[in-house]
Amino acid sequence: MHKLPIVILISGRGSNMQAILAQAARGELAVDIRAVISNKLDATGLEAARAAGIHTEVVDHRAYNDRDQYDQALQSTIDRYQPALVVLAGFMRILTADFVRHYQGRLINIHPSLLPAFRGLNTHQRALDAGATEHGASVHFVTEELDGGPVIVQAKVPVRPDDSADTLAAHVLEVEHRLYPTAIGWFVAGRLCYREGTVWLDDQPLLQPVRLTIGGADS
Repeated sequence: MHKLPIVILISGRGSNMQAILAQAARGELAVDIRAVISNKLDATGLEAARAAGIHTEVVDHRAYNDRDQYDQALQSTIDRYQPALVVLAGFMRILTADFVRHYQGRLINIHPSLLPAFRGLNTHQRALDAGATEHGASVHFVTEELDGGPVIVQAKVPVRPDDSADTLAAHVLEVEHRLYPTAIGWFVAGRLCYREGTVWLDDQPLLQPVRLTIGGADS
């Protein structure tokens, strides 16, 4: 079976990375995870990757004078592994336009909200503060606009009356662990691509994000 070469970027525990690794190990996701790279030496997800036999590297952002220098070093590190897809899995860095353009169409991210709602940080508390009745997660292609790239697939969770930011985050994380491997699987199968500013799925422009539900996916 042909396996798509990918590189995963993390900054912390890498729970989405671990969900991807688990599906790959079970043969449910045909990816060759060539490296897990972090911007932080103490990212706990690095240990999980090493335990799974994945090569890891750290490109420490503190060692560089500015974002441009850092992204150039990160890009050089990634490119040594020749990935067909770069997967941002809790990588807490704002990326430069040159970096994003270099990987255009093969750089994806997962964001803990129903984009375009609540771009940026602290999404769960902001959803609660806004009185949202539903929340969720989105997988999108990365563009130069922060959390503004076209969305591929989303899943929602209800906001419960007794939810805190922590409990809501836990519900959303469960959804994320299904969403991300789903989107990656579509890319692996050649069903998903990004061209001319538009997401294409099964040779059709995706005018609205696919909504993944407990029973499956529908658009």
